[in-house]
Amino acid sequence: MDETIAGEVIHVVPPADHEDYDFEPKMASLADSRYVIVCRKGGKPSWLKRIAAFLRRQPIEPVTLVADSAAEEGKEITATVEETTITGVYDVTEFR
Repeated sequence: MDETIAGEVIHVVPPADHEDYDFEPKMASLADSRYVIVCRKGGKPSWLKRIAAFLRRQPIEPVTLVADSAAEEGKEITATVEETTITGVYDVTEFR
């Protein structure tokens, strides 16, 4: 089932750099020759939202996207994704 995720790109791992990271076997096979994009779900929070999240002890949720194309660190993206068998990891079907 498709889902839409908006988030701020925190880190991008291009396919050529996969060897530098210790991916679990499931993640390594899913990310094979694709980009691994780590995002802060919901976009870039304001300082007020960060402080409120800290005081409520509700961390900002990171998500990992696996995509055929790259994204730029620090930019906000919106993507249509499908869940994978790995918790918190999504397969991008389309960037918007």
